[in-house]
Amino acid sequence: MSRLPFLSRDALTDDGQKLWDGIVETRGDAAVNDAGGLIGPFNPWVTAPGVGARLSSLGATLRFQTSIERRLLEVAIITTGAHWQAEFEWWAHSRMAREHGVTDDVIDAIRDGAAPPFAHDDERAVYEVARQLSATGRLDEHAYASARDLLGDEGMVELVSLCGYYALVSFTLNAFEVGLPPGAASAFAG
Repeated sequence: MSRLPFLSRDALTDDGQKLWDGIVETRGDAAVNDAGGLIGPFNPWVTAPGVGARLSSLGATLRFQTSIERRLLEVAIITTGAHWQAEFEWWAHSRMAREHGVTDDVIDAIRDGAAPPFAHDDERAVYEVARQLSATGRLDEHAYASARDLLGDEGMVELVSLCGYYALVSFTLNAFEVGLPPGAASAFAG
């Protein structure tokens, strides 16, 4: 149960309704739960639409308008989500990682905090950036150089920003105890 009440669209301010409409427009009706509220970080965001609109816009930019291949973005997202044990983030993005070509063995190892059996050096480089940033907030020279060789300066700014953004999403999900959709299993319980 979330610490925030699920807000219906009708209960929102004009700004909240505009944000709601944008979220549902880009994510479809699957973004609305059975109680008529938004799932994931979106209910907290419509609760504070001035912040939420900017976060939603930044998230769309980082996921869909960067120079980084989507498969690699998903590796960074699930690495960040696993570090913070953000259940909803993991539930949503582990599925997307699979859809974009990340193997089950790699996904499972990231979830479990084990060394992933990467077959692709680009995934390893992105993973190492997300892992180190999540753990220490810094990058060692090897991780930085490997990722920079792959992504260039622009891609590095995009990747570091993506990791920071998904840490923020994780904090939102965890602080407000945002639950999983009905029937979804916990990845980190136990």
